Amino acid sequence: MPGLYIGSTSGYSGKNMIIMGLGLRFQKDGLNVGYMKPVGAMPLEKDGKLGDEDAFFVQDVLGLSQDPALMTPVVVTHDFKVKAFASHCGNLLGDIAAAYTTLSKDHDLTLVGGSGSMYSGKYCCTDGVSVVKALGIRTIIIDRFQKELHYDYLVVLKEALGDLLLGVVLNDIPPAFMEEVEGLIAPFLNSRGIQVLGIIPKDPLMGAIKVADLADRLGGKIISAHTKAERVVENFLIGTMQVENFMTHFRRSKNSAVIVGGDRSDVQLVALEGDCPCLVLTGNLYPNDIILTRSEVLETPIIMVREDTYSVAKKMENILSRHKLRDAIKIRQGADLVAKRLDFAAIRQGLGI
Repeated sequence: MPGLYIGSTSGYSGKNMIIMGLGLRFQKDGLNVGYMKPVGAMPLEKDGKLGDEDAFFVQDVLGLSQDPALMTPVVVTHDFKVKAFASHCGNLLGDIAAAYTTLSKDHDLTLVGGSGSMYSGKYCCTDGVSVVKALGIRTIIIDRFQKELHYDYLVVLKEALGDLLLGVVLNDIPPAFMEEVEGLIAPFLNSRGIQVLGIIPKDPLMGAIKVADLADRLGGKIISAHTKAERVVENFLIGTMQVENFMTHFRRSKNSAVIVGGDRSDVQLVALEGDCPCLVLTGNLYPNDIILTRSEVLETPIIMVREDTYSVAKKMENILSRHKLRDAIKIRQGADLVAKRLDFAAIRQGLGI
């Protein structure tokens, strides 16, 4: 039965979003959809069976119940790496192919999720390119905009995969670059035989995170307005400047957490009165009583962290770019983006379904 591998040019590019969006749409169209993730990089034991955290999550969203040993035949644990570096892995591609054959036989289409980039896992011959060739299935590559698109990488993958490359999806494109992507880059890729199957614009909600999760990821603690820890943060602003300059930037930054030193009560008060989703106070410094009181009255949580402002800002940038797709609202939004932005007719034609 047909299979479709979803890979990417780098990690955290939106593979799970595309897989869930495709799966839900094809299920809606009446197809019996299967799923596997050949190589799991996030080991998780569930009901006494070892699998991959992302794979378990995607399977639940798609309403599937499959043996973890088949769904994720290769799980990268510490012991696995020790064996891999000592060249004692065995025939991993053979194990993956056997699991795919078993899982796919009862489905109209089996979605196969990649791990990391298309060359992640090269050290043990389980990289995406090798897996796609071993399974003989077509693939869609996701290229997420991160300062620029990886068009060279896509050309290399076309050369490596040939006709097995069904097409590419350009993801997370900021509004300022949309014209260039649609008018220049997409036509270039199409001219090189790389079919652009979709261009997905940047959506602030997809990179958002709840205040409670943010506090956990930053290693901090919420010290006020605990009942509003479900508020959503889409971006962040560093409050190290003078109040007048800060106010100018703050007005343009909707739903942005404000990272500021615990001793900068002037900036803290402006941020609170401006209805920011939360304050992140650095340097392990408690705010004064006025700030704490206003925080409770305005129901704006305050997160206190030990690190300095620069370190927290770098960590925050990393969190927002790599935060996992877990909330129901994000899944619905992601599925809607995929349904609206991908060329399903071209995908079905390429798969022969």
